[in-house]
Amino acid sequence: MRSRSLVWSLDFAIQGIVFALRTQRNMRLHALAAAIVLIAALVFRVTGLELVALLFAIALVIVTELANTALETAVDLAVESFDPMAKTAKDVAAGAVLVASVNAAAVGYVVFFARLTPVTQRLLSAVRASPPTVTLIAVTLTALAVVVLKALTHESTFVRGGWPSGHTALAVSLATAVGYATQSAKAFILAMFIAALVGQSRVETNAHTIPQTVLGALLGFLLTTAVFQVFLR
Repeated sequence: MRSRSLVWSLDFAIQGIVFALRTQRNMRLHALAAAIVLIAALVFRVTGLELVALLFAIALVIVTELANTALETAVDLAVESFDPMAKTAKDVAAGAVLVASVNAAAVGYVVFFARLTPVTQRLLSAVRASPPTVTLIAVTLTALAVVVLKALTHESTFVRGGWPSGHTALAVSLATAVGYATQSAKAFILAMFIAALVGQSRVETNAHTIPQTVLGALLGFLLTTAVFQVFLR
């Protein structure tokens, strides 16, 4: 009977994880990020201690997200109308997820920074250094592209929601411009980590979906790269 209870407990636990993955897009974002990090760990052949640090960071984010989901579900079940204390409970739980996510980003930065620098430096060397004017043009064109795409998809607001994420597009565009303008892989990687946090915040606050955020990032990077290539050849 004890063995049977253990199996049932394991099954219930797995059901909880599956429920979070199905209903919480932030959980899906964390799972996708974890997969990317683990694949990068294999590609760059991280050490044992570095892998332990990455696994702990990933586990901390997932555990806090699961706890946040459980708390939100319990609060919604117990409270039928708006309650300031219920809001505070949800905000605190969301804050825990944010702290864990920032910690995971910091761990990833420390582990992968030295490995990404040579690869990134070669990428930046393919595009020459640029004047501030080109940076301004690239960022402006990115903003215009976001507005046009949102108009084509008939979104009701240009500040929140819709295809693509404008905040993410501009953040990645600026990060890309920093890399090309400085020709510094270190500056580019640091700027991209900051841009990634911007994109994550858009998903965490339910302002955008994961595909909308990814599209914004791709738009910002590709359009800025194209502008630098055209103006500097």
